[in-house]
Formats: sequence, structure tokens, C-alpha cells
Amino acid sequence: MASSTLALTLTATTTTTTTTTTSTYSFFPRTKHAFAYPRINFFSSKNRALSISASASSSSRSLQALIFDCDGVILESEHLHRQAYNDAFVHFSVRCPSSSSPGPLNWDVQFYDELQNLIGGGKPKMRWYFKEHGWPSSTLFETPPTSDEDRAKLIDTLQDWKTERYKEIIKSGTVKPRPGVLRLMDEAKDAGKKLAVCSAATKSSVILCLENLIGLERFQGLDCFLAGDDVKEKKPDPSIYLTASKKLGISDKDCLVVEDSVIGLQAATQAGMSCVVTYTPSTADQDFKEAIALYPDLSNVRLKDLELLLQNAVPAK
Repeated sequence: MASSTLALTLTATTTTTTTTTTSTYSFFPRTKHAFAYPRINFFSSKNRALSISASASSSSRSLQALIFDCDGVILESEHLHRQAYNDAFVHFSVRCPSSSSPGPLNWDVQFYDELQNLIGGGKPKMRWYFKEHGWPSSTLFETPPTSDEDRAKLIDTLQDWKTERYKEIIKSGTVKPRPGVLRLMDEAKDAGKKLAVCSAATKSSVILCLENLIGLERFQGLDCFLAGDDVKEKKPDPSIYLTASKKLGISDKDCLVVEDSVIGLQAATQAGMSCVVTYTPSTADQDFKEAIALYPDLSNVRLKDLELLLQNAVPAK
């Protein structure tokens, strides 16, 4: 089906005591990597180009809280988590009965990209995998565990060891935050907006990431911090964002979430929140049609851009 062209131009003029800035918005048809609806190309005085959805809403929305996911948003972490899982499988000599390899279980890049975009949280990932491929033998259990109690013990032990290994990697000093994240956080705080981080990962590992990547002062200045341990259901369940809204004291419609995957996007929209996506190489091809904006990173995104987006956003369903 051919895409139709929507001819519409909007001009917004902002005047201060010293300067006048004019921003022009033009709608274009979808392209290879576009959404299934028109897009706007936004050019600022610095010729920055942002891709945002064409939408309008009769309900008033005002950006009062900016909520970040951690893994994939604040840092590109997929390869680090995969390394930590594989190190855990080697350490405990984890071997699944369906594996054709004589060595310990190893999740390759392609498989882990698919897995982490399918299931949120470390324990649910392993539980799903073992159900699909058979419960493994290991140094913890010479024969595959059959009781719920032993299976839970296996999952818990692997996850705990993996978390500690992941912490070692983060502490190495080789990991840096994604472009634009720290500046956008600072802009939000300086403007009096509420700032939160909501991650499906283990709380201890998220705390370590935040302390090392955004700094202790920014971390302690967060208005809300929630991890996978704080809610019963993982993303894409909306629990973590619903909880954040209550803790912040901000209506869901006035919260804007920054996510990197369709799982996080679904969690945000099911909570009634608008969401922008800053994708990673492993999530770039996902279906983000429910997002109100899509960015390769946040290096050229300003708070005023996000405020304008939210004002024009269609309420999440």
C-alpha cells in the first residue's frame, strides 16, 4: 500500500527579551524505518533534526515528570549483561539437555538480542529459557532440578552470581552513559521537573550503575527510583510506572517516559504515559509505533523538545 503525503506546515514563534526563534514543522510520508503514521521533521536554529509523531490531543498535557529506564537508555548494557550471564553459566557449568554443544550454556549475540527484547528481567529470562530448552545440570544440581523449590534455588543462585559479575564490569570504569542523558537530566532538574529512574533490573545492580554513570549527586537527587525488586510484575506490565506516578504525585498524563525497547514502551503506554524511544542497535528494528518520538540517542534532544511533544501527544491507551 502506497503511503499518502500529508501536506501541512506549522510555525511556532518564541520571543524572549533579546531573541526571537522560529521553528517550522513539516509532515512527511513514512520511509523504510518510519512509523505507520506521518512523521514530523523538526528543525531548530541549530539545524537539529528530530523525528516525532504527528498527533494531537484535546486533553491538556504538561511535562511534570521525566522518567528514564536504565539499561539501554542511560547506558548500552545488553552486551554487558550477556557477558555476565555467560560467565555465570561457565562458573556453575550449566548444561541444558537440548544443547548440541558439550560445553556450558552460551547465549550468542543474536539470540540474546531476541531474548532480552522478548522478556524483561533476569530471572524470568532464565526461567523461560529452561522451560523451553530443558532444565540444566550444573555444579549446584548434578541432575536437572525437578521441584519448584530446587528450580527457584538454581535461578536465584545464577542471578545473584550474574549480578555480582555485572557489578564488576560496571566498576571497571570502561562503561560510559549514553550521549545526552546527563544533560537532559540536569535540564529537567533545573526546570523544576520531577526526575525518576524505573528499571526492571535487580536493585543492587541498578544502584551501582547509577552511582557510577550519573554520579552520586544526581542519583541522590532523584525524586523516585524503582527497580525490579520493588514491583511484583516485570515490564511489559505497567506496575513499575503506575507505582512511580503515585510516588511522584504526578498524573500519568503529565509523565514522559524514556525507553529503549518495545517491552518498556508497552509498560509505559499501558500505564497511560507517553513514551519516547532512544533505541540501541539491538532494538532498532522493533515496532515503536506507539512511541511519540524515536531517537538514535539523546545528544540533540532538549527538554523544550520533549515538552512540545507531550503537549501534542495522543493519550496512551
